[in-house]
Amino acid sequence: MANFALEVTRLGFSALQAISADLAGRAAFRLFCRTPSPRPKGARAKAAHGAGAARLAGAERFTLKLTGGAKAHAYRLNGGARGKRKRYLVTHGWGSSAEYMAELISMLSATGAEVVALDFPGHGRAGGRFLHMGLAVGAIAAAEQRFGAFDAVIGHSFGGAALMVSAAGLLPGVPPVTSERLALIGAPSEMAWLFADFGRVIGLRPAAQVALEKKVHRITGRRLEEFDAANAVGAIGRPVLVIHAEDDKEVSPVHARRYGAAGPSVRLFWANGFGHRRIVGAAPVLDAIAAFLDRGADEEAGESIKKDAAIIPFFELPARRAAL
Repeated sequence: MANFALEVTRLGFSALQAISADLAGRAAFRLFCRTPSPRPKGARAKAAHGAGAARLAGAERFTLKLTGGAKAHAYRLNGGARGKRKRYLVTHGWGSSAEYMAELISMLSATGAEVVALDFPGHGRAGGRFLHMGLAVGAIAAAEQRFGAFDAVIGHSFGGAALMVSAAGLLPGVPPVTSERLALIGAPSEMAWLFADFGRVIGLRPAAQVALEKKVHRITGRRLEEFDAANAVGAIGRPVLVIHAEDDKEVSPVHARRYGAAGPSVRLFWANGFGHRRIVGAAPVLDAIAAFLDRGADEEAGESIKKDAAIIPFFELPARRAAL
């Protein structure tokens, strides 16, 4: 938030907490879930968005209706009756959209695979300005119901975390995504830190912070601390590729290390130098994802990608939980 807007927000929450901590917590949840404007800001963002839109111009478009009247938007490339082929799902991060994932989407579609790319509620062409983890996981379930099971799912940042929450079946009553493989790019491993930081920034006192986190429980059926994808990743029993940059300033590399320590099904690829956003279109990252998707279930994926990695190859971390 800009300084003036942040000060006004803090003053507002200070006054609201004096009336009711529960009311302040519920208001904080609404603010937390409010998504940025989908219009790109700045010359670089506008150029990237325009280039991505051009790449997706020929894609089929679908509206996915979700619980409570929310909607997600889906692009599909190589759809229709084209014979047996792979099917991949791509999900974006918070404040992003499928346009910003277009280089990855293009790489996947160039293999002949059917590629579905989501715009979560509040993002891209989905419309609205509201999103939480429950809606994101619901959108993933709706995509699988509409298009069929995916051979692999690939997600960036919040989108990667949502894929893990879905794959682990952490949301009661929402069918988990059943893909054989998952690739996570710059993805957080748990969400409690984000809520804590948000509460600190807007000046929530302990009682209101508790009310904010209780709202998560009421909406999703899970307590905030249960959204720990790193604890779940080893249990799902599927190959997972975790890609992260140690210079990522938005999602700490500690999250990647927590994933990497979860078990032998996880491979960790350091894409240093690409930060949090450029990483989704970086050539070495695209090569690593392509190699990971090409591996058979009984092949040694690590050794193959070591040869392809241009930055830092896979390695195994000690089998222990890294401290946050």
